[in-house]
Amino acid sequence: MTKPLFAALLIFSFLMPLAAQTPQPVKQLLKADYMQGATFSLMVKDVQTGDVLYEYDAGREVTPASVLKTVTTATALELLGEDYRFPTSLEYDGKLTDGTLHGNLYIKGSGDPTLGSAHLTPDKNSFTPARYAFITQWTAALQRAGIRKITGSVISDESIFDTEGISPKWQHEDMGNYYGAGSYGLNIFDNAYALRLSTGNAGERPVIEGSEPNIAIRYHNYLTVAAVQTDRAVIAGFPFLPERYLYGVVPANRPAYTLKGDIPDPALFLAEFLTEQLRRNSIAIESPPSCHRIQAEAGFPLSRERQTLVTTYSPPLRQIVRITNERSHNLYADALLKTLGLRYTPARGEVITSFGRGIKTVQSHWQKKGIDTTPLRMYDGSGTALADKVSAAFLADMLAGMADRSPASEAFLQSLPKAGSEGTVANFLRGSSLQGKALLKSGSMTRVRCYAGYVRKGDRQYAVALLTNNYSCKDRQMVQALEKLLLALFTN
Repeated sequence: MTKPLFAALLIFSFLMPLAAQTPQPVKQLLKADYMQGATFSLMVKDVQTGDVLYEYDAGREVTPASVLKTVTTATALELLGEDYRFPTSLEYDGKLTDGTLHGNLYIKGSGDPTLGSAHLTPDKNSFTPARYAFITQWTAALQRAGIRKITGSVISDESIFDTEGISPKWQHEDMGNYYGAGSYGLNIFDNAYALRLSTGNAGERPVIEGSEPNIAIRYHNYLTVAAVQTDRAVIAGFPFLPERYLYGVVPANRPAYTLKGDIPDPALFLAEFLTEQLRRNSIAIESPPSCHRIQAEAGFPLSRERQTLVTTYSPPLRQIVRITNERSHNLYADALLKTLGLRYTPARGEVITSFGRGIKTVQSHWQKKGIDTTPLRMYDGSGTALADKVSAAFLADMLAGMADRSPASEAFLQSLPKAGSEGTVANFLRGSSLQGKALLKSGSMTRVRCYAGYVRKGDRQYAVALLTNNYSCKDRQMVQALEKLLLALFTN
């Protein structure tokens, strides 16, 4: 090798950015036995300058779990605006004469995930009238219109989205549980119910006492009472089928123990619930409740000639994305994705689902921002699908852009929980030098632990994406290892 060439290479090696090197703390992590065969992806990027501070295998596609919610919520804030509100309208058709509506009453949905949500009331663990205060508003609207009797039905119109409530990529074990609730054109009470159980001695079968709200579901109870402190139980079932199977173990000697499941058909249940509440308020309804799906399957399209009685609005989007990211609310995230999909116009002859339209919208938006979306493979908006993939590089680029250049920057950053004190990262980095300095969204499922967000060091703010899959240790050990890694990267 000639001396000039050697000198040039030597100079180039000193000019190489730190990002091209594997940080020593990452090397230490990768030496661990439990990381053999694991996937690890990292990028740390200066928000103001765009410089990459650290990276490791940043282009690799990794299962992000709920970290994917940052992509969905960021896109929603950019395209819908932080003040966007979902409308839900009470409408009617037919003629009104002498207090009798000769027609039907309709609930027109827009995909609002917050209607009756527990996260909008002071006591989210109780099913109180505060959860359905909107029913009082709707009842008052009927009374003002002079409607005392309806010859037709209460019909939910959830047609704004298709009937694919859950992604086909979701795992069977998620379906039927509250966190696996589908998202529809009409959603109610987080599309979830609390199943009350009374448990006796170990080895016995618990007694089902009822549910809140009260839903007509047939339960196949295969639960067993055991000497455990927390349950290892699942509620299994499919959308639209009012039948659920209960498996696993629950703690002994609990006179009031609760499991949470998904409402199989939220639109139909809302029509049933409103019918019941109106009858309690002396408004007679002659025909049984229904919904768009049932009417369409029977060949009876819904009337388009309707009058609006009242419209109920959701909280602003900035509040919705805060709940989505802090509480890691799957339904909220999937509803936002489908709402984004309303902006997508299918090509002629293109057949595409509501999920698919939302995914196309998200990908198109970030492509226009100049970010490579090749490593962004979405099958939902919540990260529930194991098949969801994203790279640390994509996340860091998106996060840096949201913090530095987005009109929705403040709303997005405020949606992320503070590590060490809030939401799903309340215990992460607690008591460390980074507590209060990191805004992070976590993502977790079996052998998946991921974090994405921001860390502040001095007067600099950094976008951080930290993703790991297929480690062989216990989850708690992996979490501690990632805490140690972040501390090493930001305290040196």
